[in-house]
Amino acid sequence: MLIGIVGKPNCGKSTLFNALTMADVPVANYPFTTIDAHIGVGYVRVPCVCREFEMKDNPKNSYCIDGNRFIPVNIVDTAGLVPDAWKGRGLGNQFLDKISKADVLIHVVDASGGTDKEGKPVEPGTNDPLEDIVFLERELVYWVKGILEREWPKIIKSIEHQKKNPLEVFYSQLSGLKFDIDTVRKGLEYMLERAGKPSKWLDHEKLDFVKRLLIEGKPIVIAANKIDIHTAQDNIKRMSDKGYDVWPISALSEYVLKKLSSKNIIRYMPGDSSFELVKEDALDERQKRALDKIRKLIFERYGGTNIQNLINHVVFDIMNFIVVYPVRNPSKLSDADGNILPDAYLVPNGTTVRDLAYMIHSDVGEHLLHGIDVRTGNRLKTDYILKNNDVISLVTTLK
Repeated sequence: MLIGIVGKPNCGKSTLFNALTMADVPVANYPFTTIDAHIGVGYVRVPCVCREFEMKDNPKNSYCIDGNRFIPVNIVDTAGLVPDAWKGRGLGNQFLDKISKADVLIHVVDASGGTDKEGKPVEPGTNDPLEDIVFLERELVYWVKGILEREWPKIIKSIEHQKKNPLEVFYSQLSGLKFDIDTVRKGLEYMLERAGKPSKWLDHEKLDFVKRLLIEGKPIVIAANKIDIHTAQDNIKRMSDKGYDVWPISALSEYVLKKLSSKNIIRYMPGDSSFELVKEDALDERQKRALDKIRKLIFERYGGTNIQNLINHVVFDIMNFIVVYPVRNPSKLSDADGNILPDAYLVPNGTTVRDLAYMIHSDVGEHLLHGIDVRTGNRLKTDYILKNNDVISLVTTLK
């Protein structure tokens, strides 16, 4: 799974990326601060099963703090998009191409309305964030349509003259954009019913087809950033009233809190609704005022920065993933080296025992006999569909 962070310049994209990954990406108030796509690792937070089993775990692919398991997800940050990027304006198509590799997009919007269409700072309330949402949707639609248009004669020839399956033809053109075959099928069925065969589609019908693909195959969550600014609250309500999936966030606050927590100046766990100052003498007056502002404008008003809630929402609600814990020894809940509950896997809902085996290693999948539900001791068929928080031992013919 790859989560893409998108938006116009100076809306807080790189700050959000930094807050999620604690990576050192440049942040500045001018367009194209990010000139290359950056890929990092963020984490979802879930209650760990170690508490249920009353065992002290020692994770390998994730980490656990006070019964909270943090599981990695890949995140890509791209440069800010400007109007008509789909035509190649600004840094244009190279960034749209990187966006295409993402499974889901987080669109960071300046909820305060303090940046114009080009990403330049303006007086808060001057710009309408709703227009930013429409702008990004338009860029994506016209970019994908442009890719199809360039291949349209070839597509029609394959369908009309070579009598190839329309689904296979369109999928071959769109799979590189990470549209799966089910997404293409749904979009194609929708259009065939309404507009007939593709050779008859008008320009607006091609646009409708692309819009269906993007809605189904590239979901977008709105991260309404800069919620500490007074103009943000009304704009967030307006976005929500329009039906957008909006999450009020403060990327900068999260980044500051994580930095201070890493230095043991405050006690804060991502996703908590409060933080505690433990080394007051390590802060100067300006830093103390900043923390006080974060407490009053972010935590008291919104219940926290919402960054952890945002990434959890994307992974579990939008992408519909679950968590499973594979172990080698079902009685000790350990791997071959004795690590207890070593791995927590994020897998799509609907994943089977056999699917999990292949995710771990092809040899495990090829030599799989069955699974064991650690809680009940029951043997599980290879086509058993995993449930969230399953702890599974895989039995194979491997020695």
